[in-house]
Amino acid sequence: MAGTTVEWYDFFLYGVAAALVFPTVFFPGGPGADPAVGVLLSLGTFAVGFIARPFGGLVFGHYGDKIGRKTLLVISLLMMGIATFAIGLLPGYATIGLAAPLLLVVLRLVQGFALGGEWGGAVLIVSEHGDPARRGFWASWPQAGAPGGQLLANGLLTPLAVVQDEATFLAWGWRIPFLLSAVLVLIGLWVRLSVEESPVFRAAQAKAQERAAAGTADTMPILDVLRRYPREVLTAMGARFAENVSYYIFTIVVTTYVTTQLELPSSFVPGAVLIGAAVHFVTIPLWGALSDRIGRRPVYLFGAVGVGLWTFAFFALLDTRDFALTAVAVTVGLVLHGAMYGPQAAFLSELFGTTVRYSGVSIGYQLASILAGGLAPIIAVALLTTFDSGYAIAVYVALCAVVTIVAVATYSETGKRDLENDPALTRRTAG
Repeated sequence: MAGTTVEWYDFFLYGVAAALVFPTVFFPGGPGADPAVGVLLSLGTFAVGFIARPFGGLVFGHYGDKIGRKTLLVISLLMMGIATFAIGLLPGYATIGLAAPLLLVVLRLVQGFALGGEWGGAVLIVSEHGDPARRGFWASWPQAGAPGGQLLANGLLTPLAVVQDEATFLAWGWRIPFLLSAVLVLIGLWVRLSVEESPVFRAAQAKAQERAAAGTADTMPILDVLRRYPREVLTAMGARFAENVSYYIFTIVVTTYVTTQLELPSSFVPGAVLIGAAVHFVTIPLWGALSDRIGRRPVYLFGAVGVGLWTFAFFALLDTRDFALTAVAVTVGLVLHGAMYGPQAAFLSELFGTTVRYSGVSIGYQLASILAGGLAPIIAVALLTTFDSGYAIAVYVALCAVVTIVAVATYSETGKRDLENDPALTRRTAG
């Protein structure tokens, strides 16, 4: 969880800055230019990180299934930390012109590539340790690293945006949280270097070495996943839609909506997101524990239905321009999101066999990130620009919820599966 918190801090810090700072610093328009254009360009660089994530998932997944989870987790953390620190030092458009946004895009690609390999390794090294009866609870803790990172990102940006005037904040204040990421990376590295490799992976690796000695070589994990687990990959992707889209609506798009549509100051939103992230952090493990008791599917479906309906109330509460109601809107949305995000790590881990599990969860998770989370801010802003209403965004979230409901409801319960068994082999034997 510590390492995941650092990585998500870096990733979400960029997302908040993309809404608050980057349109002015890296994408300024000329006289009379529409500010929405700068916002769209800035959010476009946010989406670039999602495009790189599947490639990171493929590379890290392949080597994570071959040489282990731990080594790849250390590499991903270093890549993310270096890229984030470099963004904090990057000159703006006024200083180096077009090179500024181009370098920003390159660093965002590095962030996305690193995060693409991060998630699978983090949840697997926890899922493959410990008591199977409490797998949902334990595996939800790396998930809690997402709101943990959100808390850190907003917790640093909020006081800076409030205490500093707009000119100072845009000139250099926003850089402080990016540069401070170096300290967090050192802490994360210390934790990850002390973690033992997954016992389930070590056992599978020993069997693979026996097969290699007998002259029976394993195929590439990515090919094995696509050949033996196509349904599971599609299930993982579908399960991600409502979860991924709703999260970025509740935490990123809310900033754009409040500042551009409602014309409220930029300091208005981070405090509400901070409150929501704190509650989110606490409730994610509770949802994971509940999935150990009643199953992954019931909890996940509750969350999908919940966000699909709540998003309409979410925008109604934002339109009041009341801070307390905005905080309620974000918090309830994130609690419902947690009902999907809490059991998700265990659910996706249980879909694949050990020798391809890192590749399988990474492919399903990260491919959905492009189609869902990566496009969510752009689609949301485009809908807002076209229809001039937050309810158009709510319809978009509701449609994504339908995709998730179908994907999860049509797959069997996985909560009692043994991670040492191969689900594909069990399915063929049962057939």
